Amino acid sequence: MRKGPSFSQAVKEELCLEELSSPVRDKSLLSAFIRINGSLVFRDKITYLVLSSENAKIAKLIYSKIKEYFDCDVKLSFINNFKKKTSFVITIGEGSEKVIEELEVSFLEGKISKNLVKNDEMISGYLAGAFLACGSINSPLTSNYHMELALNSENYAKWLIHLFNRYSGTSIEPKLIQRRDKTVLYIKKSQQIADFLALIGATGSLMEFENIRIERDFKNSENRLENSDLANMKKIFETAQKQIKEIKFIDEKLGIKNIQSSKQQALCHLRLNNETASMQELANLLSEQLKTPITKSNVNHLFRSLHELYVRLSS
Repeated sequence: MRKGPSFSQAVKEELCLEELSSPVRDKSLLSAFIRINGSLVFRDKITYLVLSSENAKIAKLIYSKIKEYFDCDVKLSFINNFKKKTSFVITIGEGSEKVIEELEVSFLEGKISKNLVKNDEMISGYLAGAFLACGSINSPLTSNYHMELALNSENYAKWLIHLFNRYSGTSIEPKLIQRRDKTVLYIKKSQQIADFLALIGATGSLMEFENIRIERDFKNSENRLENSDLANMKKIFETAQKQIKEIKFIDEKLGIKNIQSSKQQALCHLRLNNETASMQELANLLSEQLKTPITKSNVNHLFRSLHELYVRLSS
């Protein structure tokens, strides 16, 4: 069982690392986060931009980047609700219009400005910001692979899908579904989720995802082989028990020594003395005993003849 934060939280916290930072990536990330998470509040002739997160590291990242790139009145606070998780709130007062303008955030239109997604680095930052705002990924420990972004606009969701198509070197194909008042962009294929983690820069989480996936796939393959071996062993045992039953009946009614074929006589004795042997193993033993090559197909034919004799003696 995974200790510490959930896999989704671990991915998000990795995206907050400073080594991923660059001005173009940061601004694309901020634009996506604000577009999805932000709301405008008008009070005392001032437009306030309000953002929130239940993750302290995400809140600290957004707060610090806004302070780094913009000259505005920004505050970070928290709401401690004992019945729910603590919420961290970022409030931008004076200068909020400038932030929205420079990051080309439109709360009314669904489209994404081309200036924010000109290249792979900017697309990576934008999709990372979207994931920080509303994304989740199931733990790779489960067999139900699932990554999603829960969005409040179908048109905006369709624009995000265009970004996946524009990113070079990947073939991620997200789908859309409606879930209550949300449009959910989701990915179900494990390889595409791995590609998404690489795309947004979560390489540490990608390595964990791939290691767990490979280990589980190996165990599944191993289990399938074990199940197949058990099924084969069961089949061999059941077949052997049927053959032994028929041979013993023939011996009682006719006598093994009175069977016309010497090969059949020898096979009867081998089967009675080797109850768990497979057809191939019986073929090897019979070949050694008779000093002549006997194939698995020959053994099957001999048993069919013995079965016919059993049927005749039973009637």
